[in-house]
Amino acid sequence: MPSSPRAPRKAAAKSPPRKPAKLPADKFAQRRSELAQATLATLAELGYARTSLREIAQNSEYSHGVLHYYFVDKLDLISCSIREYKRHCATRYDDVIANARTVDALASGFLARLGETLQKDARVHSLWYDLRSQALFEGFLREDVAEIDLLLQDMVWRVVSCYAGFCKKPLRVTPEVAYALLDGLFQRALLQQVSGQASAAKDLQKQVKDVMPLLLG
Repeated sequence: MPSSPRAPRKAAAKSPPRKPAKLPADKFAQRRSELAQATLATLAELGYARTSLREIAQNSEYSHGVLHYYFVDKLDLISCSIREYKRHCATRYDDVIANARTVDALASGFLARLGETLQKDARVHSLWYDLRSQALFEGFLREDVAEIDLLLQDMVWRVVSCYAGFCKKPLRVTPEVAYALLDGLFQRALLQQVSGQASAAKDLQKQVKDVMPLLLG
């Protein structure tokens, strides 16, 4: 008896092409943070105007492809880097406040740390002021800059509030005014520091020491 014709064999369904595995959001953010911190020195050396992801890659251990995967462009990387640094910087004086037992100890600790960061971290501070200026023209930077400014304002306010507490006097200024005053003195001293003026740190310390009592009522 002739065998019945076999049903045509169905072609095996093709598996859809695999997409590259994406890192979990927290791992992705962590890696961005690590890269931002690692490339901060390069960013500070090159400055805003001369920086591109390719140039950063050429001056660091990371490839252009790696940086481009984690950051949209140089502004994304710069913004992330300066945010990482400033978050750390915003707690710079917390141990000085915690350990101070007298107004003199607070003032001397604060002024010493202020002069130290002016000298050691001048390039990174310069990058911050550069980025803050760019926020006047680059709208997408403004939110980050405002966030960082608030962190630094709170940092200054913690110091001057502790100072007022030791002196047992009220503060006669708002947090905004206290920050603007000390930040203005610091930015001016920074310009002197990067211009090679040897007395920049000592001059800043004297100016801040003289102005602190004027903040009190």
